Amino acid sequence: MPRTKKSDLRNLGTEQANVATSGLDKRSAREIAEIINAEDRRVVPAVASALPEIARGIDIIAAALSAGGRLIYVGAGTSGRIAALDAAECPPTFNTDPEMVQFVMSGGEKTLGHPREANEDFSARGRRDIAKRKPGRRDVVVGISASGRTPYTVAALQYAHSHGAATVAVTNNRASWLERVADIAIVAEVGPEVVAGSTRMKAGTAQKLILNMLSTGAMARLGYVYGNLMVNVHVRNKKLWARGVSILEHAAGVTRTAADHALKAAGRSVPVALVMLKAGVSKAEALRRLKVAGGNVRLAIEG
Repeated sequence: MPRTKKSDLRNLGTEQANVATSGLDKRSAREIAEIINAEDRRVVPAVASALPEIARGIDIIAAALSAGGRLIYVGAGTSGRIAALDAAECPPTFNTDPEMVQFVMSGGEKTLGHPREANEDFSARGRRDIAKRKPGRRDVVVGISASGRTPYTVAALQYAHSHGAATVAVTNNRASWLERVADIAIVAEVGPEVVAGSTRMKAGTAQKLILNMLSTGAMARLGYVYGNLMVNVHVRNKKLWARGVSILEHAAGVTRTAADHALKAAGRSVPVALVMLKAGVSKAEALRRLKVAGGNVRLAIEG
């Protein structure tokens, strides 16, 4: 892959000056907020235009995870930090193993709080970092880059593809290098940023929406969600215990007292408690059903 030229960046939609936000520094606080809000409203339609590709991404991720594979996000800068957030939220939301959804970020985890953006220019580092995760045929690797030209991310996706992993590109500009090396390209063209080139704004928002769809969609397909309820929530504090009890009340149609007792009897596991309540079985039988169903709560309830 050739190195990105400055002239290439100037031609990208996300790098253009935004006429609607000119003179931003002379506006009142209310005007600035209104301008940013108006620009943010362009993000959702841009993401909506990519729904067919997002759906394909959900399908291949769900298939990979059900076969014991992994979802691995790769990114640099803002894209890497958004990827890290989505990966980090999967275990507490869906009770997944931390190995199931991972992130690889240019510069490593330390750059989450201490940016070192120069790292993203090195293709060799992208190949080296993804190689450490040993991507293979059961895995899906998702590369995220607003420009679609970040050398680190493109190289990582190329490496993953060459080793048999399914690959997905999430970008905000068409006809990019990242799109060319991916099996599926999800492109949300959000246009010029409020602050020219600050892709932490509309581009970053679009990326977060897309990653939310990919991970949540895949987990829903795997049965880690029951209806629209977060049944795999970890009940590790009072707030989450109350949330778990409320979920059981709603899903099983029982009183709060019955839900509380079931959660205690299930060893603080909401999925086990729900199977016990809905199927009328013991804790041991609920555990057996969930194991056979691969964690799919609905299938465990139906036996």
